[in-house]
Amino acid sequence: MGRPGLNRTAVIAAAADLADELGFDAVTISVLARHLGVRSPTLYSHISGATDLRTAVTAYVLDELADATSTAIAAGEGRDLLVAYADAIRDFARRSPGRYDATTRQRVPPASDPAAEIPDSVAAAITAGRRNADLALAVVRSYGIAQTDETYAVRLMSSLIHGYITLELAGTFAHSEPSSDATWGEALDDLDGSLTRLAARAAAANMVR
Repeated sequence: MGRPGLNRTAVIAAAADLADELGFDAVTISVLARHLGVRSPTLYSHISGATDLRTAVTAYVLDELADATSTAIAAGEGRDLLVAYADAIRDFARRSPGRYDATTRQRVPPASDPAAEIPDSVAAAITAGRRNADLALAVVRSYGIAQTDETYAVRLMSSLIHGYITLELAGTFAHSEPSSDATWGEALDDLDGSLTRLAARAAAANMVR
């Protein structure tokens, strides 16, 4: 008999909370079951297995991250938009390190057959991932970067923001001065400069035409 009020959404939300408490890798079905005060078989009424659980948590927190960043970038463009976007991701990561870890490390398993029906958790993770990709693209497009350079610009921006945050959370920057807080703004300034140069190249190309 399942615990009253326990459903798939509640299970996934509890797993996300547990990831913040213990770390994403520590969230297993048995650990989650103990946390919820039920036996492991009870959880199989709501999830199909470990992969389903991890993928569903990833989808859940990717949506949370998209909600946070979309609120932050509701207005502005260029550098203002970039800083708001980057700060929202960093704040999310600091507030919820286990959740953030899920967004960067859990590989969404592809469907073995493109024509086959994919699991709900995979479909949800793909949709949530696209939400975040679209938000990153919106930041890049606010600079007026050429369409041919957009993919590179998003990769550059994502590498700097997520790379910095990942290293910061790991404590890599804790043993030297200046502090990571002090150089965060400088890193975003350099990123803004790179995106601005890409936009200038697009503007110059348009003038030649």
